Amino acid sequence: MEMEGQEDQKPLLVTVAGSSGDGRQGAAPASSSSSIAVVVGSTAVAVAGSFEFGISVGYSSPCQPGIMRDFNISIAEYSVFGSILTAGAMLGAFVSGTLADRVGRRCAMAISDLLCILGYLLIIFSQSVLWLDIGRLSIGFGIGLLSYVVPVYISEIAPKNLRGGLATVNPLMICCGTSLAYVLGTFITWHTLAIIGVVPCLLQLAGLVVIPESPRWLARIGHPREFEAALQKLRGKETDISKEAAEIKDFTEKLQHLPKSRMVDLFHKEYISAVIVGAGLMVLQQFGGMNAIFFYANQIFVSAGFSSGNTGMLAMVAVQAPVTGLAVLLMDKAGRRLLLMVSAAGTCLGCALVGLSFLAKIFTGSFSIGMGGIPWVIMSEIFPINMKGTAGSFVTLVNWLGSWIVSYAFNFLLAWSSYGTFFFFASICGLTFVFVERLVPETRGRTLEEIQASFRK
Repeated sequence: MEMEGQEDQKPLLVTVAGSSGDGRQGAAPASSSSSIAVVVGSTAVAVAGSFEFGISVGYSSPCQPGIMRDFNISIAEYSVFGSILTAGAMLGAFVSGTLADRVGRRCAMAISDLLCILGYLLIIFSQSVLWLDIGRLSIGFGIGLLSYVVPVYISEIAPKNLRGGLATVNPLMICCGTSLAYVLGTFITWHTLAIIGVVPCLLQLAGLVVIPESPRWLARIGHPREFEAALQKLRGKETDISKEAAEIKDFTEKLQHLPKSRMVDLFHKEYISAVIVGAGLMVLQQFGGMNAIFFYANQIFVSAGFSSGNTGMLAMVAVQAPVTGLAVLLMDKAGRRLLLMVSAAGTCLGCALVGLSFLAKIFTGSFSIGMGGIPWVIMSEIFPINMKGTAGSFVTLVNWLGSWIVSYAFNFLLAWSSYGTFFFFASICGLTFVFVERLVPETRGRTLEEIQASFRK
């Protein structure tokens, strides 16, 4: 632990002495500042996709009354519309790793944007429930891709001592997008909210033109010049990248001698621990019930006795967004394991205390500090580059399969028993605490290569 703490205190960047040409030491801060700006800017472009993810998840809740009224559909039919997003996301998750490995992280994000834009246009101009569902399915496919490629891209470009904080911006922006959908949905029509859903995609498409590709992906596909250029851009023009570049090259070259990954290889003894951790966190995240609350918050708060579902949604937003921001600040200080266990204990308590949906404010705050985003951070860290596509697709698919099951069944569970539904979620959250304590390693302050090598041992 002492060594780990010392690692965390090391400078972010190592600047070559005298590289400024005049023997002064003042060049290092400028280089560090410049490199951090590139990393932060690249992260900002990537998390525009996370913002789109959040808007898409939050869209169905405030739009439920308007769409049901305008299309004269039942709760069961609207449940199909709400949950078909996750069906599309499963399709996107299934191909996400392979696609991102073949065309690159930036191109995969661009494809996701185009799918989301197409989906929202179908919703905006739809004249029947069928076209609504097809549009929602297309959006789901897009965010299924984004849910994998955004955290992977961030983890691959960030320095190790900033990786956790930058990676947590991903769930923060998902939270902000969901919150915006909830807030705007109380004042504007579902048509207008669908138009707003296109904006983050357009912003990301513009930003993807200027940000660098993932250096680790470039190293993997055998583009040494582009790899070094991208890494130099991310670390600063005056920074000595030789040590980091050598580590990445060495690790990548070792992996190149391994056979091409297949889904069955995930269950080999070298990778099974990482798969259990990655997939287990995703299953527990979804069966804790959070996505069901996101999708149907309006109805939940009405059933809990609120005069309007909008009041409950706004209260939920007031808690969720600040707590997610707090998680960003704590990620590289408190560590992943501690935040996950605090989050699991809080969500368990939030559900078990009352079992009534109007106390979901407790639940969402606890969820946001850990289980909301850290499973995605860990997923992006624990798999080696030769297995990342296959393993990432599998873990992301597991997440969206769980999300579909919970979101589709939630209305029926709530009709069966609001108490029983939330006590079930509480038991899953309690199990999450035990799972994290027993199986999830701490990844704070370690390079991706160090983390992945530890799992292989």
